[in-house]
Amino acid sequence: MTTATLPKLSVNGDRLNDSIDRLAEIGKQPSGSICRLAFTSEDLQARYFVQQWMVEAGMTVHIDAAGNLIGTYAGLHNAPALATGSHIDTVPSGGRFDGVLGVLAGIEVVRTLKENNLRLNHPIQVIIFTDEEKTMIGCQAIAGTALLQSSDRYQPAIGNSIQTCLKTLGGNWDALATAQRSRSDIAAFVELHVEQGAVLERLGTDIGVVQGVVGMHRQSITVFGQANHAGTTPMDMRQDALVAAAKIVLAVQEIARQMPSQPVATVGYLDVSPNAVNIVPGQVELSVDMRDLSHTCLTEMMHQLQQQIEAIATETNTTIQITPLLEVEPTLAAPHVQGAIETVCQNLNLSYCHLPSRAGHDAMELGRITDMGMIFVPSQSGVSHSEAEYTSPEQCTQGANVLLHTLLMLDGLYEC
Repeated sequence: MTTATLPKLSVNGDRLNDSIDRLAEIGKQPSGSICRLAFTSEDLQARYFVQQWMVEAGMTVHIDAAGNLIGTYAGLHNAPALATGSHIDTVPSGGRFDGVLGVLAGIEVVRTLKENNLRLNHPIQVIIFTDEEKTMIGCQAIAGTALLQSSDRYQPAIGNSIQTCLKTLGGNWDALATAQRSRSDIAAFVELHVEQGAVLERLGTDIGVVQGVVGMHRQSITVFGQANHAGTTPMDMRQDALVAAAKIVLAVQEIARQMPSQPVATVGYLDVSPNAVNIVPGQVELSVDMRDLSHTCLTEMMHQLQQQIEAIATETNTTIQITPLLEVEPTLAAPHVQGAIETVCQNLNLSYCHLPSRAGHDAMELGRITDMGMIFVPSQSGVSHSEAEYTSPEQCTQGANVLLHTLLMLDGLYEC
């Protein structure tokens, strides 16, 4: 096949969507949602099917120490791989596209190459990452960010130890360090994923060119006031912890709204004590979740929140304590990978826009060791992690074709 015919290459959309439908039967619930928690029998069954499809597509398959299932379609040269993939485990009431589209589209890309007797200069690898929804142990092990001395930090949803769970997949916690990869192994990683938001649908846009995966800073905030009788305590003598918490909630919203990079910030958890109708609240615990592509923005938002909290504590005569819970740094998509996706969209006459991923993905960790890019396709009404999750067959096919041609373009950009 000559390079002049490459733009005519297209995945088999019917076969891709049939694969999605077939995998959706594994773990399907009466409600229509899918429960395929990592390390369960349903997860193992799904992995078996995917492994068979990989082999049929001409890939050699191996399982690393983190339980990642890796299919390799050999290239013309012994060069770093162009990798793609995602996950097939779900939340307890998940949908059929989250993660799955990226895995099955990767396999479909390889099927298409094989059917056209085409091998790229670089090997193509399709990776099914272990337990993306709960521990993210698979992608962290590959990125070398796994906490090798802290196995207790990884708590799989099924309740067993991470050591036991990895054994069920053919992995080995004690050898986890051997799963780490580097730029010399993976030249670039491109993940196709449903948006899980409503931006593309709202704009009427076919493809999202992802700028990066946002960083996440989370804090637990405890407000200490004084519980007292709601009828007998004058308003000017109260130390109302809930009033202080309410001011913090509004401060979080305003801080995010005024930042030019358009971050998001959320108070999603509130625990009021003693939580009785006739008692002034004496203590409130709340959570703050801040997300943005810019580390500088996240730092500035936290600085502003600390200043606001000091003022609120003085104003309400309360004591407020902040406890950091999570600090994940943002991962930016490589500019030339974004450029390749953009060029492919132009060549395929697909509309596109640039946007951040505000949810975490396997690509977030892979981007710490190699060039990373992500392709989004629309999610109907922005719904995900639900039986209502839906991306049309045409949109799935469009995303897979963008993935195919992005990998073809990157194959020419990287030296062997």
